[in-house]
Amino acid sequence: MFLAIRLTASRAGRRLPGSFGNLIVCNKYSTKESHRPTSLVGRDFLTLRDYSAAEIETLLWTAKDLKTQIKINKSAYQPLTGKSMVAIFQKRSTRTRVSTEVGFKLLGGNTVVLSPEDGHLGVNESIADTSRVLSGFADIILARVYSHRILEEMSREADVPVINALSDSYHPLQILADLLTLQERFGRLRGLTVSWVGDGNNMAHSLLMACPKLGINLRVATPRGYECEERIVSDAKRFSDQAGTELSLTYDPEKCVRNADVIVTDTWISMGQEKEKQERLKAFAGYQVTKQLAGLAKENWVFLHCLPRKTEEVTDDVFNDRQRSLVWQEAENRLWTVMATALLLLTDDHQPSIAKPEF
Repeated sequence: MFLAIRLTASRAGRRLPGSFGNLIVCNKYSTKESHRPTSLVGRDFLTLRDYSAAEIETLLWTAKDLKTQIKINKSAYQPLTGKSMVAIFQKRSTRTRVSTEVGFKLLGGNTVVLSPEDGHLGVNESIADTSRVLSGFADIILARVYSHRILEEMSREADVPVINALSDSYHPLQILADLLTLQERFGRLRGLTVSWVGDGNNMAHSLLMACPKLGINLRVATPRGYECEERIVSDAKRFSDQAGTELSLTYDPEKCVRNADVIVTDTWISMGQEKEKQERLKAFAGYQVTKQLAGLAKENWVFLHCLPRKTEEVTDDVFNDRQRSLVWQEAENRLWTVMATALLLLTDDHQPSIAKPEF
């Protein structure tokens, strides 16, 4: 009884999707798409499954706007002054940690980072108790964890928004960076064909949750035994049917890549899978992205990799191709997309300075 009352009271101030009563669900600004994005204040960001096409576009629009204001126009823009973030890292990180700390600072906020040596997450203190404690200290929580179930429990127990900075199931922040990179390259997203060649992992899962909604045709090639989770594929098929996009899954990398605009891959051996290395290297034979494989794609094909990369995943001539490999632009866009996500989950006050890009 007491727990139910506590949760009800503490959640009363959060804007949750589909909530009514005294929660604010309308937009206080103009409803015209070109003037004001959709409000995301109070939402958790655990998977793009929970976000509509319009909401994903809002995140991308905001990221592009921040990049324009801060990088190109050299403007000082600090709407999160006085706000604090706790960033939890069960897994080590380069891009996620640096982009998060730098980005939140650029927006005026402060970040406290907890490594496995610093915190007690699920060890000496329950996840629920840690989530409640951190909610009293910070305005938002970002967590990079092994199990997605940790994020789901944090979401239930925390009174502030929770951002998934990577889990075994999803990596939504990375996909936002990928999508922003593709929009910058092609000037649109709708109608593109993206081919994933590799493991049916968190990256593939997040592409499945986003691409079909955005009008992107998605093909996924994985070795047998390394397919994407069936429940996630089922959701993706539903999104694809609703949007009228192509979704295909295959064991044939050549079939997957043929006439594609974009080729994407990732590590074959994630953290925690080191003992499976030899078995995985054998299973993934034939899945390396080479110039020969990429030659089956469209003439203007591009390549993405979320990094860090190994040569067994992609050859040097593809990875270092300055005309086609967008990996460094993709990495930088991790900064602008995590900034946009934190900003929109915390405030409705941001007004884009640029018109909404074409998606």
